[in-house]
Amino acid sequence: MKLDDFPKLKAFTVSIDENHVVEICLDRSEAFNSMNSDFWDELPAIVDALDRQAAARVVILSSKGKHFTAGMDLEVLSNLGGNPDDEPARRAEQARRWILSLQDTFTQLETARMPIISAIQGACIGGGVDMICATDMRFCTANALFNIKETELGITADVGTLQRIQHVMPSGLARELAYSSRNLGAAEALSCGFVNKVYDTQEEMLTAVRALATAIARHSPMAVHGTKEMLNYSRDHSVQDSLNHMATWQSGMLQAPDVREAMQAGAEKRAPKYDNLLP
Repeated sequence: MKLDDFPKLKAFTVSIDENHVVEICLDRSEAFNSMNSDFWDELPAIVDALDRQAAARVVILSSKGKHFTAGMDLEVLSNLGGNPDDEPARRAEQARRWILSLQDTFTQLETARMPIISAIQGACIGGGVDMICATDMRFCTANALFNIKETELGITADVGTLQRIQHVMPSGLARELAYSSRNLGAAEALSCGFVNKVYDTQEEMLTAVRALATAIARHSPMAVHGTKEMLNYSRDHSVQDSLNHMATWQSGMLQAPDVREAMQAGAEKRAPKYDNLLP
């Protein structure tokens, strides 16, 4: 996918402002932004295009309508078991590849060079929790609720929630939510650190999130990318391994002119100007 293809999207709208802040908006409010086949085809293609073409410094993931997302669409769930006439082992191998492809969609949010911020209103159900757990930050409205619905549906959440949620909230609470499929309200989500802040309305939330994204976008894209890379690496490795990785990374990054530009801009009392990352 190329940036010119964005107007043709079926499940999303994408906007890019002059600060290189991109808003990817789920745009199927009539279906509560459920994750249909168009969603799974388009989201990884959008993120890949933005990252590959270095078109975004920060991404906001939002949605239209009353609810953020109702999770996996029934159309997709209906194909979960594959063709019952197929040979069982081959059917299982096919299902495994399908699940891995869904996982890769959200892992792409985590591995993209730019920070990705979720802005959630109303219900965020099932696959929606998988998705926002892979983003860098989460903000929500006061009426937001989060639900790991899969257990109630007789399946185990398989697209990333169980692998990531214990990194963004206490383990005991994560297990309670996953085992029980109970709702997590906005106030509790804030108190446990799952979301950064709660806003009264979606408009107020988006105004604040866009301001934050713009502030991040003013910084060196090299520095922001390096920070995201190091934070993700440190989460999954020991302190010593992470320090070693940091030293290797920084030995290359210090060659960039961004540090000199930041210091000169400070001395001249002006906003620094940084080049985008290379495509």
